[in-house]
Amino acid sequence: MDVTPLVPEGVQIIHGYGDGGFRIAQVFHRGPVLVMPETTVPWAVEPATALAPLEPDTLAPILGAEIGFDILLIGTGRAQVFIPPAIRQRIRERGPVAEMMDTGAACRTFNLLLAEGRRVAAALLPVD
Repeated sequence: MDVTPLVPEGVQIIHGYGDGGFRIAQVFHRGPVLVMPETTVPWAVEPATALAPLEPDTLAPILGAEIGFDILLIGTGRAQVFIPPAIRQRIRERGPVAEMMDTGAACRTFNLLLAEGRRVAAALLPVD
């Protein structure tokens, strides 16, 4: 049975993750990525230190996007890690609500919210 969510034409879904990267719109991206409905770009962070502390400026492609995202999913690797409230507030001041979850949950949630037509973006740290 096909469980791929129905999404509007022209948007990309996350097909898989692991081995240090992500398969998005059938293209493998190695390392951390910023995923938006129509594009994926490398996230210029070191996975081991990306969240200590997270610098909102590294999220510029998402926070500065014309579309104005409502939700920013932050995939924190194998385990859920929370970023400090002050950093979440700095992100919120620039638009989206930041939601932290493990990377697998962030990938699944991105696809689900995209299928619902929500304005969602994701910042994802890879898992092996």
